[in-house]
Amino acid sequence: MDFKLFGEESAPTLLLIPGLGVSYEIFLPLTELLKDKFRIIATEVDGFTLGVHTRFTSVDDQAAQVIAYVKERLGGHLDCAYGLSLGGKILSRVLERDEVTIDHAILDAAPLLPLPRWLVGPLRYYQCANVWTCYHWTGFWRWVFHSHYFDVLLDECRKVYPFGGGQAVLDGYKSVYTNKLESIHGADIHYWHGSLEAFVAKPQAEHLKGLCPDVEVEVFPKMNHGQLLVDHPEEVASRILKYFGKSGGCRI
Repeated sequence: MDFKLFGEESAPTLLLIPGLGVSYEIFLPLTELLKDKFRIIATEVDGFTLGVHTRFTSVDDQAAQVIAYVKERLGGHLDCAYGLSLGGKILSRVLERDEVTIDHAILDAAPLLPLPRWLVGPLRYYQCANVWTCYHWTGFWRWVFHSHYFDVLLDECRKVYPFGGGQAVLDGYKSVYTNKLESIHGADIHYWHGSLEAFVAKPQAEHLKGLCPDVEVEVFPKMNHGQLLVDHPEEVASRILKYFGKSGGCRI
């Protein structure tokens, strides 16, 4: 795992953790909007790095590396953290372990519940084939979906796939979908998802609300997985700024 730094060192801290199959560069438009207000730490998750071959270990290991970095470099405190999909799963484990303080946390479509054991294997191989297809048949999928949103995700797959390959996808999905969030600790926690992914995301949000009733769930109309960040980084930036300084929370 590596950490890319942006903004002024003395500014409030904002940690960004990307999803499975994409690099930290998916956050560059958001970083450009917030670099004057935050010290931004954009994470390179193992298995999905740029320019160096790495292997995904586990959600717990990635969370442990984040915790170690925050303890060693940031005095054990983050002002804000935003995790997208797999990144939200990693962030949820950081919050569950409660070894560092995070004032404001955003879990964007984070998978928090395990799948039935019989489904994990077939799904991870299906998703591996899906990512492989995105990497090798980009032109076809651009034609099928014909959208800026999907273009960005395809480009991200193409950037990271050579350095982690299908094994990173297989290992990532296995770790994500065999772990259940058991508790949560945080002063101000938000769960986001798009209305077009509600079938999958709604049970995750309900589980999180069961652990911490103070969690704020926000559903974005006509948005799919990761689409708010990709198509509307200015909206994400605006909400992060709005949350900053907010009080309240859930300490369990």
